[in-house]
Amino acid sequence: MADCIFCMIIDGRIPSAKIYEDARVLAFLDINPVVPGHTLVVPKTHCRMLWDAPTEALEACSAVLKRVAAALMTGLAAEGLNVVQNNGAVAGQEIEHVHFHLIPRYRGDGFKVPWPARPYPEGALERTLAKIKAAL
Repeated sequence: MADCIFCMIIDGRIPSAKIYEDARVLAFLDINPVVPGHTLVVPKTHCRMLWDAPTEALEACSAVLKRVAAALMTGLAAEGLNVVQNNGAVAGQEIEHVHFHLIPRYRGDGFKVPWPARPYPEGALERTLAKIKAAL
């Protein structure tokens, strides 16, 4: 897609700090990192949302995620790692091209993932489950 920043990076029209590249996937350092080493893993096929992506592209991303995650853990002596993938503006997606964030973690790094857990009201779990299964 002509105006997609990730497509422009993939095509070489915008420079990036490439960590890994093959025929289907590009991994590069985020220019606005949460912490040093924050990496983006992007399929070269343009697709807006996870469910729009070809299975083969996601399989290729999965293999690269594993390889780069191991390199971040070892190379940066990270204590942990978050894998984040957002779909839609309400979920925090800023660039409409599927991508995964690999965020190396360290004690006291200041990065927080707020996740307030709330139990289902009575009967809601079953109704939610039925809706999801019906959509499969």
